[in-house]
Amino acid sequence: MDKDFYNVLFIADIVGKPGMKVFEAYADHLVNSYLPDIIIANGENVANGKGLTEPLARRMHNRGVHVITSGNHIWNKRDFRDYMDDTDTILRPANYPAETPGMGSMIFNSNAGKIGVLNLQGRTFMYPIDCPFKRSLEEVQKLRKETDIIIVDFHAEASAEKIALAYYLDGKVSAVIGTHTHVQTADEQILPKGCAFITDAGMTGATESVIGMEINTAIERFIKGIPGRFVLAQNKLRINGVHIKIDKNGTAKAIERIKHPKGS
Repeated sequence: MDKDFYNVLFIADIVGKPGMKVFEAYADHLVNSYLPDIIIANGENVANGKGLTEPLARRMHNRGVHVITSGNHIWNKRDFRDYMDDTDTILRPANYPAETPGMGSMIFNSNAGKIGVLNLQGRTFMYPIDCPFKRSLEEVQKLRKETDIIIVDFHAEASAEKIALAYYLDGKVSAVIGTHTHVQTADEQILPKGCAFITDAGMTGATESVIGMEINTAIERFIKGIPGRFVLAQNKLRINGVHIKIDKNGTAKAIERIKHPKGS
């Protein structure tokens, strides 16, 4: 390690073409502002709001994303499942069964040193997959053989589950960043043993929406109770995410919410 601090830039769930449009428009600005050693982005909703494709993943990498994390929607594009076994830059939640395509954690060799990234998925109000608490310890032990800098994307519905996991991993990882609900929370903090935490990093896409969906379409679904075609909103585009500063021992020293452009 040749520096005292690591800068981690995490881009919240990128939703469809609107999300990619605003991310690509401001990617250089974010890099110049935060000088990140690693850029992590949740990409499970990039393909028209649900799923990911190889060409879209390549576009994300071309705009500076080093590691793409995901969640339950990563499986929506069947053709992409085989690609998960061929890439070492895209993660699926580690607590899916071992037979599931892809991997749940990785080591990224940044110019500053090795950074571990772990992807997990919650079980409350979601698929009853393996326990994220137990599985996280197995993955963390493996990652800590190579680095003390470990970033966790916890893709979960329930705030309580996210908070509980963060405290469970406090002192073992550098950051636990919640994703999935698409609503940025205002509880960013450094936990007692040095883990940075936010319940949800938010969403990169159209803020004049219902978690990325066109408003009238969403209202109709709630009123009628009938699933309809998913229509992405297009107005007031914004990037959400967090910037985290971590020392060489893996202890988080600062966490900042990102909402850019601020007037959107």
